[in-house]
Amino acid sequence: MSPYDSATSSGGGSGSSASSSAKPSEIDGLLAGAGYKVRSSDLRHVAQRLERLETAMVNSPVEISHLASDAVHYNPSDIASWVDSLLSELHQTASMPSDLPDLPDLMVAPAINHTVVSDAAWTDQDAPQQLNQFTVVTAMEEDSGIRLVHMLMTCAESVQRGELAFAGSLIEDMQALLTRVNTSCGIGKVADYFIDALRRRIFSPQSVCFGGSGSASPYENEVLYHHFYEACPYLKFAHFTANQAILEAFDGHDCVHVIDFNLMHGLQWPALIQALALRPGGPPLLRLTGIGPPSPDGRDSLREVGLRLAELARSVNVRFAFRGVAALRLEDVKPWMLQVGPKEAVAVNSIMQLHRLLGSESTRNSPVEVVLGWIRNLNPKIMTVIEQEANHNQPGFMDRFTEALYYYSTMFDSLEACTLQPEKALAEIYIQREICNVVCCEGLARVERHEPLGKWRARLGQAGFRPLQLGSNAFKQASMLLTLFSAEGYCVEEKEGCLTLGWHSRPLIAASAWQAVPDANSPLGIVNHHSNHNAL
Repeated sequence: MSPYDSATSSGGGSGSSASSSAKPSEIDGLLAGAGYKVRSSDLRHVAQRLERLETAMVNSPVEISHLASDAVHYNPSDIASWVDSLLSELHQTASMPSDLPDLPDLMVAPAINHTVVSDAAWTDQDAPQQLNQFTVVTAMEEDSGIRLVHMLMTCAESVQRGELAFAGSLIEDMQALLTRVNTSCGIGKVADYFIDALRRRIFSPQSVCFGGSGSASPYENEVLYHHFYEACPYLKFAHFTANQAILEAFDGHDCVHVIDFNLMHGLQWPALIQALALRPGGPPLLRLTGIGPPSPDGRDSLREVGLRLAELARSVNVRFAFRGVAALRLEDVKPWMLQVGPKEAVAVNSIMQLHRLLGSESTRNSPVEVVLGWIRNLNPKIMTVIEQEANHNQPGFMDRFTEALYYYSTMFDSLEACTLQPEKALAEIYIQREICNVVCCEGLARVERHEPLGKWRARLGQAGFRPLQLGSNAFKQASMLLTLFSAEGYCVEEKEGCLTLGWHSRPLIAASAWQAVPDANSPLGIVNHHSNHNAL
């Protein structure tokens, strides 16, 4: 569960305290998101009481087992009074007679969700003891998870203030605390990745950041990208939505040209080729220009992808031409490399690439302005833009860290619905590298500069583009895609002509379509020049 997600509490009884009656503005936001009511001013006091409770749990296992089996605790969301009641009853346990009558077989674990234990659970002689131990472990793990979240935030604040020695000591404390939580899922897994990212920033500031030009090889990135594609619906949603918009924009055109800013394995294009093959009146001539990094081993991997796509196109009778443009960075691509013809209907496709052109501050002639400028001069019929629905380009480290912790907690929650192995494990590595780049890197090395849809609307509007409505067909395609995944948490929503895919109520990825606004002062199209890139 995300450290900020609310869980349902069904407990009865009052059990109220000063913290439960506090004004909303006085309640600590992070703990409130986890379902606990604690005044911000009471955090230190509650933390001290939690330490005492943890010490009691470790040093008095027999007493705690009595407490867990005999006590019924109401309103555990009021953590202050809950801890007080546990400590009070713990001190009284030693004087209690051992022949007290049993309470009804109802036990509420000191977590957010209540657990009802049926009579059948007690048929085995060892069941009560095992259940008591489970209850204690659950309580300790819940408390450790809460402490991890707050220690992560404290560590990030220390990094922002430049107090690296103190931040480093917190790293050691958090790594020790991780041994008390389950790191295979939930907050334990998320905290593990963020602790690792903070550790890299504090102790290895000069090391290569994931996502930068000198990070893992292009081959490794492509493998991880492929497994992320297979494990969850986000990239499939991006491809299906963009393809539907491109297909509609190409209607009535006999010569079409797609420029893909990130070809990878060409996973997006078989579906478009097959859709064009079924077009009434016959398929058009399809040109595809794929941009990607050069292969370090000397292979022309872009051409290999193009050959596979050409074979598919030939099998469905679609005339096809491919051109590969090798470039480490999108800003290194020049318009003449694309060889756009004057009679072609052009579509520009950007799947999670434009954010890599951003800097911390908007400046004239920035990489994103330059690229958007020459895209506009191509006068494309459509530009499809898919970006993470997040705000990871804030100049303040603390704001960026908090947003990233919230966003990726939700992303990992959604990955729990994945049943494919090893796809899930490799998809998590793909996300971990994004986290490392967001948290560890600064300056040119930080390329994962995600911004929300609202900021892209403003930027693209200023660059001379107008939005195109993603039609009902795109929404239907995206909704049908989700039927392939058994999880019910994924949700497609329409927002001002754009589509978002998220997990429950949190959008995680946004798709939009754009068209260049004609400029009477600039000629449309570009002059074709020759380059040394091979074409099929």
